[in-house]
Amino acid sequence: MHILVVDDDPLAGEMTAALLESQGHEPLLANDAMEAVEQLDAHSDIKLIVSDMHMPLVSGLALLAMLREQDNHLPFILLTGDIPDAALRQTPGLDACLCKDAELACNLEAAVKQALDS
Repeated sequence: MHILVVDDDPLAGEMTAALLESQGHEPLLANDAMEAVEQLDAHSDIKLIVSDMHMPLVSGLALLAMLREQDNHLPFILLTGDIPDAALRQTPGLDACLCKDAELACNLEAAVKQALDS
């Protein structure tokens, strides 16, 4: 089972992938929404998407909306450098919105477990 990590910042993507790998998951990386779609087409065993919110061209929220329009309902976790407000956390189809902060490792582990158990 794979978890798709989408982040335009290679270092941030690698760090998120390393966190997931240390928690026993198999991450795949995509640098943008178009690569994410290619990965989804190439790997039928992707069970979860973890995406950065602020990316050029297609944001994480736009990627979520695009996937939902295509009837893709994989669990989706959004990561942001900002503090997510209540409205963002309540975005339809979003399983979690996490801040990229010192608590990310713990919060990501809990969010992934919850999303996969749903």
